[in-house]
Amino acid sequence: MKKTKVLNSNVSHAIATLGHFDLITINDAGMPIPNDERRIDLAITKDLPRFIDVLENVLSEVEVQKIFLAEEIKTQNAEQLKQIKSLIGDNVEISFIPHEEMKQNLNHSLTKANIRTGETTPFSNIALESNVTF
Repeated sequence: MKKTKVLNSNVSHAIATLGHFDLITINDAGMPIPNDERRIDLAITKDLPRFIDVLENVLSEVEVQKIFLAEEIKTQNAEQLKQIKSLIGDNVEISFIPHEEMKQNLNHSLTKANIRTGETTPFSNIALESNVTF
Protein backbone atom coordinates (compact mmCIF):
# COMPACT_ATOMS: atom_id res chain seq x y z
CA MET A 1 0.00 0.00 0.00
CA LYS A 2 1.15 3.53 -0.79
CA LYS A 3 2.99 5.20 2.11
CA THR A 4 2.65 8.85 1.13
CA LYS A 5 -0.35 11.08 1.88
CA VAL A 6 -2.03 11.27 -1.54
CA LEU A 7 -4.21 8.15 -1.83
CA ASN A 8 -6.58 9.19 -4.61
CA SER A 9 -5.26 7.37 -7.68
CA ASN A 10 -6.21 10.13 -10.13
CA VAL A 11 -4.57 12.87 -8.07
CA SER A 12 -1.51 10.69 -7.51
CA HIS A 13 -1.22 10.02 -11.25
CA ALA A 14 -1.53 13.73 -12.08
CA ILE A 15 1.25 14.56 -9.63
CA ALA A 16 3.46 11.83 -11.07
CA THR A 17 3.16 13.32 -14.57
CA LEU A 18 4.25 16.83 -13.59
CA GLY A 19 7.31 18.37 -15.17
CA HIS A 20 8.89 21.75 -14.54
CA PHE A 21 6.35 24.58 -15.09
CA ASP A 22 3.36 22.20 -15.40
CA LEU A 23 0.18 23.13 -13.53
CA ILE A 24 -2.37 21.47 -11.27
CA THR A 25 -5.44 23.44 -10.23
CA ILE A 26 -7.50 22.93 -7.10
CA ASN A 27 -10.94 24.50 -7.24
CA ASP A 28 -14.10 25.24 -5.34
CA ALA A 29 -17.37 23.48 -6.17
CA GLY A 30 -18.56 26.27 -8.47
CA MET A 31 -15.56 26.57 -10.79
CA PRO A 32 -16.58 25.65 -14.37
CA ILE A 33 -14.03 22.88 -14.85
CA PRO A 34 -13.95 21.45 -18.37
CA ASN A 35 -15.39 17.95 -18.57
CA ASP A 36 -12.31 16.32 -20.06
CA GLU A 37 -9.66 13.78 -19.02
CA ARG A 38 -7.99 16.33 -16.72
CA ARG A 39 -11.08 16.70 -14.49
CA ILE A 40 -10.76 15.07 -11.05
CA ASP A 41 -13.99 15.51 -9.13
CA LEU A 42 -13.53 14.92 -5.40
CA ALA A 43 -16.67 16.80 -4.31
CA ILE A 44 -19.01 14.71 -2.14
CA THR A 45 -21.26 17.39 -0.65
CA LYS A 46 -21.03 21.06 0.27
CA ASP A 47 -17.67 21.72 1.91
CA LEU A 48 -16.50 18.11 1.67
CA PRO A 49 -13.67 17.88 0.98
CA ARG A 50 -12.57 21.35 1.88
CA PHE A 51 -10.28 23.24 -0.50
CA ILE A 52 -7.57 23.80 2.12
CA ASP A 53 -7.42 20.09 3.03
CA VAL A 54 -6.97 19.06 -0.61
CA LEU A 55 -4.33 21.76 -1.09
CA GLU A 56 -2.40 20.57 1.96
CA ASN A 57 -2.57 16.98 0.70
CA VAL A 58 -1.32 17.86 -2.80
CA LEU A 59 1.44 20.09 -1.44
CA SER A 60 2.77 17.12 0.54
CA GLU A 61 3.97 15.62 -2.75
CA VAL A 62 4.45 18.54 -5.16
CA GLU A 63 7.42 20.90 -5.31
CA VAL A 64 5.86 24.27 -6.13
CA GLN A 65 7.68 27.34 -7.42
CA LYS A 66 4.71 29.63 -8.05
CA ILE A 67 0.98 29.81 -7.39
CA PHE A 68 -1.77 31.68 -9.17
CA LEU A 69 -4.74 33.07 -7.25
CA ALA A 70 -7.68 35.23 -8.23
CA GLU A 71 -7.15 38.90 -7.41
CA GLU A 72 -10.61 38.85 -5.83
CA ILE A 73 -9.52 36.50 -3.03
CA LYS A 74 -7.78 39.42 -1.32
CA THR A 75 -11.06 41.17 -0.52
CA GLN A 76 -13.66 38.41 -0.80
CA ASN A 77 -11.96 35.52 1.02
CA ALA A 78 -9.09 36.93 3.07
CA GLU A 79 -9.23 34.03 5.55
CA GLN A 80 -8.65 31.47 2.79
CA LEU A 81 -5.76 33.56 1.46
CA LYS A 82 -4.20 33.58 4.94
CA GLN A 83 -4.45 29.77 5.14
CA ILE A 84 -2.96 29.35 1.65
CA LYS A 85 0.00 31.56 2.53
CA SER A 86 0.64 29.57 5.71
CA LEU A 87 0.79 26.33 3.70
CA ILE A 88 2.99 27.46 0.82
CA GLY A 89 5.67 29.21 2.82
CA ASP A 90 7.81 32.21 1.95
CA ASN A 91 9.80 30.77 -0.97
CA VAL A 92 6.84 30.35 -3.34
CA GLU A 93 5.95 33.25 -5.63
CA ILE A 94 2.31 34.38 -5.63
CA SER A 95 0.76 35.81 -8.78
CA PHE A 96 -2.67 37.41 -8.46
CA ILE A 97 -4.70 37.39 -11.68
CA PRO A 98 -8.35 38.16 -12.54
CA HIS A 99 -10.79 35.33 -11.78
CA GLU A 100 -11.77 35.22 -15.46
CA GLU A 101 -8.15 34.42 -16.32
CA MET A 102 -8.17 31.64 -13.71
CA LYS A 103 -11.10 30.11 -15.60
CA GLN A 104 -9.27 30.35 -18.93
CA ASN A 105 -6.19 28.65 -17.46
CA LEU A 106 -8.21 25.49 -16.77
CA ASN A 107 -7.74 24.73 -20.48
CA HIS A 108 -4.05 25.69 -20.64
CA SER A 109 -1.80 23.14 -22.33
CA LEU A 110 0.44 22.98 -19.23
CA THR A 111 -2.49 22.11 -16.95
CA LYS A 112 -2.23 18.40 -16.10
CA ALA A 113 -5.23 18.21 -13.73
CA ASN A 114 -8.18 20.27 -12.52
CA ILE A 115 -9.31 19.08 -9.10
CA ARG A 116 -12.83 19.98 -7.92
CA THR A 117 -13.49 20.09 -4.18
CA GLY A 118 -16.72 20.60 -2.26
CA GLU A 119 -15.59 24.06 -1.12
CA THR A 120 -18.31 26.72 -1.13
CA THR A 121 -16.40 29.85 -0.07
CA PRO A 122 -15.73 32.36 -2.88
CA PHE A 123 -12.56 32.35 -4.97
CA SER A 124 -11.14 29.18 -3.40
CA ASN A 125 -9.18 28.30 -6.51
CA ILE A 126 -5.45 27.92 -7.06
CA ALA A 127 -3.07 26.90 -9.81
CA LEU A 128 0.17 25.30 -8.62
CA GLU A 129 3.18 25.63 -10.92
CA SER A 130 5.60 22.77 -10.38
CA ASN A 131 9.29 23.15 -9.76
CA VAL A 132 12.12 20.63 -9.99
CA THR A 133 13.44 18.83 -6.92
CA PHE A 134 17.08 18.98 -7.95
